[in-house]
Amino acid sequence: MKPIHVISAIIGGAIAGAAVGLLLAPEKGEDTRSRIVKLLKEKGICLKRNKMEELVDEIEESLD
Repeated sequence: MKPIHVISAIIGGAIAGAAVGLLLAPEKGEDTRSRIVKLLKEKGICLKRNKMEELVDEIEESLD
């Protein structure tokens, strides 16, 4: 594998792990979603509410 692929895989895995960890945290879902949106905005990524719901649904389906 090329080094850029390894780095991309590590970063992608870290982001996915953080998202799953936040989604499975014992907080209310609304609070968790707000934290995710805030974190993404800090990183320069803007998701609308319906896109966030789709992302949450995709992650939940992949966990089943």
